[in-house]
Amino acid sequence: MASPQPAKTLLAQLYKWEKNRPDAVFMHQPFNGQWHTFTWKQFGDQVRRMASALKALGYPPKSKIGIISKNCAHWLMSDLAIMMSGHVSVPLYPNVNAETMSYVLEHSEAKALFVGKLDDWAGMKSGLPEDIYCISYPMYEETGYNRWEDLVSKHEPMQGDIDRDIEDTMTIIYTSGTTGKPKGVEHTFGSIGFAIANALTIIKVPENARFFSYLPLSHIAERMLVEMGSICTGSEVYFAQSLDTFADNLRTASPSIFLGVPRIWTKFQMGILAKQPQAKLDRLIRIPLLGNFVKRKIRKALGLNDAVHCFTGAAPTPRSLMEWFKKLGITIQEVYGMTENSAYSHYTRKDNIKYGSTGQPMPHVDVKISDIGEILIKSKANMVGYYKQPELTEGVFEDGYLKTGDKGKVDGQGFLSITGRVKDIFKTEKGKYVSPSPIELKLSKNSNIEQVCVVGTGLPQPIALVVLSEEAQKKDGKEIEQSLAATLKEVNPVLEKHEKLKKMVVLKEVWSVENGCLTPTLKIKRNPIEDQFQHLYTTWYQETNEVIWE
Repeated sequence: MASPQPAKTLLAQLYKWEKNRPDAVFMHQPFNGQWHTFTWKQFGDQVRRMASALKALGYPPKSKIGIISKNCAHWLMSDLAIMMSGHVSVPLYPNVNAETMSYVLEHSEAKALFVGKLDDWAGMKSGLPEDIYCISYPMYEETGYNRWEDLVSKHEPMQGDIDRDIEDTMTIIYTSGTTGKPKGVEHTFGSIGFAIANALTIIKVPENARFFSYLPLSHIAERMLVEMGSICTGSEVYFAQSLDTFADNLRTASPSIFLGVPRIWTKFQMGILAKQPQAKLDRLIRIPLLGNFVKRKIRKALGLNDAVHCFTGAAPTPRSLMEWFKKLGITIQEVYGMTENSAYSHYTRKDNIKYGSTGQPMPHVDVKISDIGEILIKSKANMVGYYKQPELTEGVFEDGYLKTGDKGKVDGQGFLSITGRVKDIFKTEKGKYVSPSPIELKLSKNSNIEQVCVVGTGLPQPIALVVLSEEAQKKDGKEIEQSLAATLKEVNPVLEKHEKLKKMVVLKEVWSVENGCLTPTLKIKRNPIEDQFQHLYTTWYQETNEVIWE
C-alpha cells in the first residue's frame, strides 16, 4: 500500500482556489426561489472579513465559537472564519431543544454563536447563556443580534495565507447520540485532514464536480463529504432551500456525488412506484432501447443522472432496495464511519460490491474484532477524545483502537458486516439475548414498512414495532395485515428459536427528530421508543392477532 497522504488544513485549500480559480462559482444558495452564487474570491473575502471581526473581539486563542443553522453558504463561511481567526468551531444541530443547546454551549465554554437558518429559534433561544455574543446570518436574520453584513463591512479582510498547526483542535462535534447527554468529540486539523486526503485517493471526484448539501452540516458525514470534499477538490456546492423545494433543488444541482440515508432512498423508491407501478416498470425496463430511456428519465427526475457516486450510510440499507436501484442504473455504495473516527473507516468500492457488507477498510485503517464481537478501528483519523471527559475517552479506546460500539465480522477479503449494536442487545424473559438490528433489516424488505424497532425486554419472545410508509397508510387495513403477516411467516423461519417474532404492532405516529424518536441523521433512538411503549408490551403480546394496531 502507498504511503499515507499528508494532512492539509481547509485554510490551505481555500488559499489555493482563491489564487487559481477566483472567479469560478463555488456555492449556489437558494433563497425565496432565487439562486444566489458566491465565487471563490467572494467566499474568501467574506471569510477573511469575518475572521478579522472575530479577531477584534479579543478572545483568547482557541476559544470555542458555536454555529447553529441549517445548511447554507454562510455556515461554511463562518466555519472557515473561525479557523482563520485562530479559534475552534462547535456546530450544533439546527433542531436541538433549548436544554441541549444550553448544555453544549456551556460545556464547550463557547464565547460566541453564529445564528442562521432555523425553523424555531423562538423556542430554542431560551437556552442561550446570558453572556454569549451572537452573530446573525444574512437572508436569515434574527433581530437583536450583531448582523453579519455590519461586521464584515466594518472590517478589512485578514491578509496573507494564515494557516493553523496540524495538531491544533479544529472542531468539537457534539454527537446527537441515541442515549444520554451529547459528548463533545474533539478533532484536530490533522485527524480531519488525514481522513479527507486519504479518502480522495480511492474516491475519485470528477473535475468540476457538484455536491448537494441537505443533511446537517453539524454531522460528521455531511461535513466530511460536502465541506471537506468540495473545498479540497475545488468543486461546487448547491444547498437545499427547504423540504418543499428539495426535489427541485436536487434536480437543479444534478450532483456528481450524493449521500442519502436509507430512509431517503426508500422515499425515492416510493415516489417512483407511486407514478409507475412495479409490474409496469419491470415490463418497460426489459424492452431494449426503451428500457434505457425510461431508466435515464427516472434518474433525471430524481436529479441523479450525473451522479458518479451514490452513497448510503448511518443505518443498514436492505439488499433488496440496493438491487432495485441497480436495475435503474443507480449503484448505491455503503459507507461506514462515525463521528469519533472522522467518518473514515469503511467504503464500498463501486466495482467491488458485496451486499450485506459495508465495504472494505479505507486506506491506512486497521480493523479488528474484539472478544465480544465489537468492531475496533485504528487510524490517524481517530479523535483526540471526548472534550473534558477523560474517563469516557479512556473507556472508548483499547490499545489505540477506537471501540465503535458496533458488533461485526470481517471476511477473508476484508469486507465488514455489521451484526448489531453492543448496547442494543436485549434479554428476553427466557434469559436469551437478542440483537435487533439484523432482524429489523429483514423486516424492512417489506415496502409497506418505513420504520421498525424490534423490542422484547422481559417478554418470552420479541415483538416488532412498525410505522407504515405514506403509501401503505393509504391502503386497506386488511391488505396491510396480510402483507405484514406474510413477512412474519417469511422472516421467522430463518431466525433462531429465541429470536422469532411473536407480534407486529402498527403504530400511529411516525418517528421523527421532532418527537425525539430519531437522531438528526434519522437513526432510531430506542430508549425514547421503549419509554413510550414498554408499558403496553405485555398487553400486545397477549392479544390473539399476529398483527396489532395501536
